[in-house]
Amino acid sequence: MVARITTVAFEGAEARKVDVQVQILPGKSNFAIVGLADKAVSEARERVRSAFAAVGLQLPFKRLVINLAPADLPKEGAHYDLPIALGVMAAIGAVPADAIADFVAIGELALDGTISPVPGALPAAVCASASNLGLICPEPNGAEAAWAGDLPLLAPHNLIQLINHFKGTQVLSRPKPGEMLEDASLLDMRDVRGQETAKRALEVTAAGGHNMLMVGPPGSGKSMLAARLPGLLPPLEARELLDVSMVHSVAGLLDKGALSRARPYRTPHHSASMAAMVGGGNKAKPGEASLAHCGVLFLDELPEFTAQVLDSLRQPLETGEISVARVNAHVRYPARFQLIAAMNPCRCGTAGADGVACRRGERCAVDYQARISGPFMDRIDIQIDVPAVTPADLALPPSTEGTADIAARVARARSAQLARNGGVTNASLRTDQLDHVAEPDREGRALLTQAAETLGLTARGYHRVLRVARTLADLSGSEHIHRLHIAESLSLRRARRGLNSGTSSRMGSKTSNRSPYSR
Repeated sequence: MVARITTVAFEGAEARKVDVQVQILPGKSNFAIVGLADKAVSEARERVRSAFAAVGLQLPFKRLVINLAPADLPKEGAHYDLPIALGVMAAIGAVPADAIADFVAIGELALDGTISPVPGALPAAVCASASNLGLICPEPNGAEAAWAGDLPLLAPHNLIQLINHFKGTQVLSRPKPGEMLEDASLLDMRDVRGQETAKRALEVTAAGGHNMLMVGPPGSGKSMLAARLPGLLPPLEARELLDVSMVHSVAGLLDKGALSRARPYRTPHHSASMAAMVGGGNKAKPGEASLAHCGVLFLDELPEFTAQVLDSLRQPLETGEISVARVNAHVRYPARFQLIAAMNPCRCGTAGADGVACRRGERCAVDYQARISGPFMDRIDIQIDVPAVTPADLALPPSTEGTADIAARVARARSAQLARNGGVTNASLRTDQLDHVAEPDREGRALLTQAAETLGLTARGYHRVLRVARTLADLSGSEHIHRLHIAESLSLRRARRGLNSGTSSRMGSKTSNRSPYSR
């Protein structure tokens, strides 16, 4: 007789069913686990053996074979402990075999029989619900799994409770979903003194879902502005909330099953490796780009990141997902985020500042900017200068317009574009869609053509100017893109040139004086 129970293997942020088959055969006492199991899964036999001893069960002195099917799917993690234990208990008659056949099980066993929490309870519950099965998970994961719907759900603290439940001597109550957290951020745009151009750029960024780069000396407020962007964004929609929560569940970041409608805001350090940024490693886990899905990825001190890490973000910036290629599998993670980057104009941070000369001269700025590749820069829609804040700016009273006022305009603009674009933001529009929704008038077309030739815009840069112009039109309530919208869009992509003199270029400048920011 073969006892069966279902568990899951995680592929990216999704769960795939795994059939756990247990059979007791005559022969010398042995405990074998087959089915492409990693070290953590193979060690389950010792945890199961000790947990059984702790609850008064004994493994048979026969050959015990556990097969994890499909055999060619890699099995990683300690969450296979509980389904293996349940399969063995069904095989020796400790629990009814037909009762556990209707459940998906995940959980790690402690040596005393306690069931320890594991990551991925929410994707496992979604997989079980889609297959019309129930879920058995550790007690700490119950609140998280309860968000998946009305599926049968058991969340025992230890094996004794689970055995008693199936024998009918104890009833395990269904756990309730965790808390839905509200955004308690106290960061307000009123705290930002001066920087009106940067505030406007941040509003456009939020309204259209665009990527943005801020270039300015230390202390000019770049990080302060970036930290206030999540407050301008609308809360997560139901589908976005599920996608974000599943990624965070696989990463083990859902505390007590609590979900939040606030958009993620991730700020990795510039020493982060490529695996930390895009995911992967020996045991593929979501990286910072995936943890920022439907939210904001803020890269401070952009040139300090390695070129390999920055260029690894080029694919998700275009496609909204990350594909991690491994020897025996390809793992995909969602990664549709807004990239907000900040950098100094040079390593010294003084290039371009009024009345201050860089100690190393123009070469300092050129070398520092050259760390960022042109194709990466071409994927950033809005590139602005953030000048140093003057004492006069700091002495000004707080602005009368706060985050709530700007967020209301952003919400109206987003609502209009989502209805028009079929549920996507302007930044995510395909090129063929731009021809229908972002066609400028005759004067705007002439200005854009002239600017493209003067500034040397690539095809991608040309279309990104149109996307930003479409967002500017949405903010102004206009159905059509006019010359004024094209002009402002170009100004938000204006290159910083003449760094040592503190001057900015004009559209009539010679192309030989272009910096990397013009593309």
